[in-house]
Amino acid sequence: MAEKQTKKSKLKPVIIIAAVIGIGALAFLYNYYQKYFAPNVTDTREYLYIHTGSGFSAVFDSLKAQGSLKNPETFEWAAEKMNYTSKVKPGRYRLKKNMANRALINMLKSGTQEPVKLKFQNIRLKEDFAKYVSAQLEPDSSAIISLLDSSAFVSKYGFTTDNVYTMFIPNSYEMYWNTSAEKFFTRMYDEYQKFWTPARKSKAEAVNLTPSQVTILASIVDSEALHNDEMPTIAGLYLNRYKRGIKLEADPTVIFANNDFTIRRVLNRHLRKESPYNTYIHTGLPPGPIMMPSISAIDAVLNHKTHNYIYMCAKEDFSGYHNFASNLSEHLANARRFQQALNKRNIKK
Repeated sequence: MAEKQTKKSKLKPVIIIAAVIGIGALAFLYNYYQKYFAPNVTDTREYLYIHTGSGFSAVFDSLKAQGSLKNPETFEWAAEKMNYTSKVKPGRYRLKKNMANRALINMLKSGTQEPVKLKFQNIRLKEDFAKYVSAQLEPDSSAIISLLDSSAFVSKYGFTTDNVYTMFIPNSYEMYWNTSAEKFFTRMYDEYQKFWTPARKSKAEAVNLTPSQVTILASIVDSEALHNDEMPTIAGLYLNRYKRGIKLEADPTVIFANNDFTIRRVLNRHLRKESPYNTYIHTGLPPGPIMMPSISAIDAVLNHKTHNYIYMCAKEDFSGYHNFASNLSEHLANARRFQQALNKRNIKK
């Protein structure tokens, strides 16, 4: 009996020590789990934006400020242990609800960001385009505009500051948020070269226009046409005038020259505005596009309809279609009907 009690008394310390070790091990494992594998990302923000040149403190402050971490302290601890604090990479990172610190840090450390889907078309001014791009990518609008207005920069791509806008082909593109302004231009030039296939270039040469001139004319066609099916006819009309040395006399160029896009009725005072973009004053094409034309408008110029029309006027039924004419008397009759329709609707300007 005494011997059994002695054995029990000897086992007690062992059991206690084992229990203490077990509890300690469980505590360690729980702590390890909490810091690395426990859900720690909230759904308050869908993305984390890390600006170029940012350090870990900026990343940590952003995550805390936007409430993206349930436990910021465990993230900071894990980031130090995983050597992320010195390996910050800029970008746009998608935050998934209940993401663990380890998964989040691995994503940030490897630079596995989600690309931005950039889609643009029918943007009128370079300033509007720069504003749109800066809302989607890291560079601000001033960085985009400074390059668009830099003769030295755009000449590297074969453009002038007047026609560089023709380089941007309206479409959908994927690129990383932290793409620099310079790399954005390089990417757009690559897309421009892909768009202008030998077949398209051959069609441009057939009408004695460069790709940029085709796009400039397409910007007028796109501004005139409300319906895509009418674009080839309008394009053919302006090509007829261009080839014959007749002023294009396109109302959208007058509106652009006056920088007043509220004009609904072009008046004589608008026609007198001195500007290289006013095709009522200057013969030939404007120095640059009056808007970013659609691919449909560009292809309409390249695949224009052959006819004898040199005049057009909006239809008096306000359908968005036009009456076309090959001589002045027919055109004046069409114009009178439209002017009467405007007067009836009390559209004065």
